[in-house]
Amino acid sequence: MKKLINNLMYAGLILAALNFTSCQNEFEEVGGADDQETIQANSSVAKLIKETSSHDGSYDNIVDGASCFAVQFPYTVEVNGIEITLDSREDLHAIEEIFDEVDGDDDILDIFFPITITLADFTEIVIENKEQLLAKAEDCFEGGGDDDIECIDFVYPITLFTFDANFQQSNQVQVESDEQMRKFFAELEDNAIVSIEFPITLKKYDGTEIVVENNASLDMALSYAKDECDEDDDNDYNDDDFTKERLDAYLVECPWEVREMYRENVNQTDQYLEYLMVFKEDGSVTVNDRIGNTLNGTWSTRATDAGILVALDFDVLVDFNLEWVVYELDEHIIKFYNDNGNKIILKQRCDVTPGEEPNPNILREILGECEWIIKKVKNQGEEIDRLLGYEFKFMAEGVVTLSNGINTSEGTWEIGLNSELVLSLMINIGDEPGVSFEWPVRDLTDTRLKFEVEEIGYELILLRVCDDSADDGDITEIRNIMMGGPWNVALYSEGEVDMTSEFNDMDFNFTTMHQVEVSELGNVTAEGLWRLLRDSEEGLKFYINFDTAGSLGELTEDWKINMVESNRIELKNESGDGTLETLVFEKP
Repeated sequence: MKKLINNLMYAGLILAALNFTSCQNEFEEVGGADDQETIQANSSVAKLIKETSSHDGSYDNIVDGASCFAVQFPYTVEVNGIEITLDSREDLHAIEEIFDEVDGDDDILDIFFPITITLADFTEIVIENKEQLLAKAEDCFEGGGDDDIECIDFVYPITLFTFDANFQQSNQVQVESDEQMRKFFAELEDNAIVSIEFPITLKKYDGTEIVVENNASLDMALSYAKDECDEDDDNDYNDDDFTKERLDAYLVECPWEVREMYRENVNQTDQYLEYLMVFKEDGSVTVNDRIGNTLNGTWSTRATDAGILVALDFDVLVDFNLEWVVYELDEHIIKFYNDNGNKIILKQRCDVTPGEEPNPNILREILGECEWIIKKVKNQGEEIDRLLGYEFKFMAEGVVTLSNGINTSEGTWEIGLNSELVLSLMINIGDEPGVSFEWPVRDLTDTRLKFEVEEIGYELILLRVCDDSADDGDITEIRNIMMGGPWNVALYSEGEVDMTSEFNDMDFNFTTMHQVEVSELGNVTAEGLWRLLRDSEEGLKFYINFDTAGSLGELTEDWKINMVESNRIELKNESGDGTLETLVFEKP
């Protein structure tokens, strides 16, 4: 997905090549120089220095399948039929997200040539086609064919000296980057002699820094670092490699919330969504459902050639009873998979304690800090789409307003315990019965609130927005792009059904105050609400709300932003029955 916020020019401007021949005009005697404090260009420590300063080519293995080189940004790929322009390393995550949308499918990635690749020694080569790329990739080997050390880095600047055969200093160079360091050592003759001005600082993969005072300490630090971390040199992008010990420690660290659940290809997410799992070191696991019941089971892990497996066993939660392959271990996310369409996605929730009631003072405080936008509201099982994207303001002395940017309703709010002694938000807005209810708190975080009475089909989900997301660069830039309209619907489809023609001749103008106008032949024919929000659960969302029936009513949804360019935005939504909806706006 094309990154929209102020992407820095790749690596800035590459520093000019070093001029190693004219730093000093005369030779200088070096008192006390000896073999212990100098480095010969063909020595083992020189080789370690070159490997540490080499260009890392493993971070984009999902694209090129080769760890000994990397593709220079920007470039364009097509992933399972979706075209993506990659501007930075962060954009590579979009590829894995598309790959992970369907487990077990045949993922296809095509690169738009020509591209430029950078080798370990910072040499740049233009690649014209797939055959040339495959030929270069054959020089790498699965599991670490690149010649770089990634678990430790030099902290620059570093001063280097060169000497003649009599240990007289012939040159002094200040090195500012890995590229300069690698090229410096590559250009030395085999019998050349250099030294480093100590002390120097090295930064390890975990962020810790060490100071080395001499060549022996440098040799030891770089040698140890070669095997100190997983360099992710295979083609399993985003470091899906991990040990049983790491998984065990990660599972017991915090509670885990069920975000997705499939059993035998049947989507069971609605049944188990937000169940909270607590893994304990003694091999027991407890699950708290949404109404506070606690269910007990056991868990265990084992390492196999197919990966790390997690076995779950419950007397009641039989849908969880499988030996699951852990196919992804990401930051705060774990994904379990088993053949025949079985999948669980868990999200780490260190911010909650199972069975603990939310603090009323915390709820009162966060409600009053910012505005809260309606993501979903259900009344007796029916979603009230006309309130999607409306904004609550909870003010002092129990006053609350609800607005779509033009029309505003006013009422009262208070916090207390309901008849079942559950902390609840009581809202009363006389002319808006859809939200006037005693809402029991089911989930409380700084950015997202959920209230629900499952038995009678009442649900309210609110997302926090402070200062209209002015500090969120993504939202600000997308908003500015959208307000540069008009826009036309280039595609609207529900599954395989193309319904684009229903929006022919319609111009969409997205204006300030979150209003969208639809014009036909220059005349305004409809008005609605639009918003851009960052949902902590689902990422960037584009809210559209036309409180009307017909074609425009079909667009009322909180759409997931799939791709944005200056003249095109692509939105996706999966409906309740699993149908994938696609909405694409383009500038005429």
